[in-house]
Amino acid sequence: MLGALAAPVLSATPAGAAPAAVAAVPAYSCHHLPPLPYEVHTKAVTIRSKASSKSTAVGILYKSHRFSVHKKSGNWLYITDKSTGVKGWVSGTYVYRDVRMCLS
Repeated sequence: MLGALAAPVLSATPAGAAPAAVAAVPAYSCHHLPPLPYEVHTKAVTIRSKASSKSTAVGILYKSHRFSVHKKSGNWLYITDKSTGVKGWVSGTYVYRDVRMCLS
C-alpha cells in the first residue's frame, strides 16, 4: 500500500523546476491579404453631386446594386453605380469596408 502512494510522489517534479519548453506557435498575420470590398450598410444611400450632405441628389445607391469606388475625400466616396450608371458621392458613414478579423 505504501509503495502505491510513494510512486506518484517520486515521479512528481520539484516545485522550482522549470516546465518543459512549449513550441512557440507562429503568430498568423492577415495583413498581407487584400482589403475587403466596400458594401452598403443600410437599405439605400443618396448619391450626391458633391461631397456634401447639402449638395444635389443625383441618384440612390441600393444595397443590391453593384458599384465601384474611385476615390475618397474625408468621409465621402466617389462611386459609379454599375447598376444605373450614375456617378457621384456617397457618405462613408453608410458605405464602407468591413474589418477583417485575424484569428491566430
